[in-house]
Amino acid sequence: RPRMPEAEFPAYAAKLTTFAEWMKGEGIAMTFHHHMGTVVETEREVDLLMQHSGEAVGLLLDTGHLTFAGGNVAATTRRWGKRINHVHCKNIRPLVLAEVHRNRWSFLKGVIEGVFTVPGDLEGCIDYRSFARILKEVGYSGWAVVEAEQDPKKANPLKYATMGITELRAAFGEAGFEIVG
Repeated sequence: RPRMPEAEFPAYAAKLTTFAEWMKGEGIAMTFHHHMGTVVETEREVDLLMQHSGEAVGLLLDTGHLTFAGGNVAATTRRWGKRINHVHCKNIRPLVLAEVHRNRWSFLKGVIEGVFTVPGDLEGCIDYRSFARILKEVGYSGWAVVEAEQDPKKANPLKYATMGITELRAAFGEAGFEIVG
């Protein structure tokens, strides 16, 4: 993946902030999505981006990508909760992730082999009940999207989408969120 030296984050974040402030003036909120295979992938890189950018730069917190990159979802959510304006809820199969690391698979190979799954899948390792409580604590209000890049031949899309939404409805409901839609 491409890597950006830490010393370049302030300038990059300043440009994003300028753009985000312009977007805000047009009535559009900016959301930055950290992602595997990009210059903002790890928890440290998310921190650098958020530390050096202005309030207009929102954060899309992706539980699966952050976990895949070795990040701490709970700590990152607490640290940047006021800036989170969109959430992707994707789970990680830790046994597959271990194979990714052991065999030095590419991100794409990991996806093909099933590293991602949905909330509620017992093979996954992310505690969505805890995550939803933390989001409530930090005052999050917005979308929480069920997401998992999976091979539809291995993971029936309707079955897994239903599993994911069922888990998120329960987790966010228990945390005290009003669920719309």
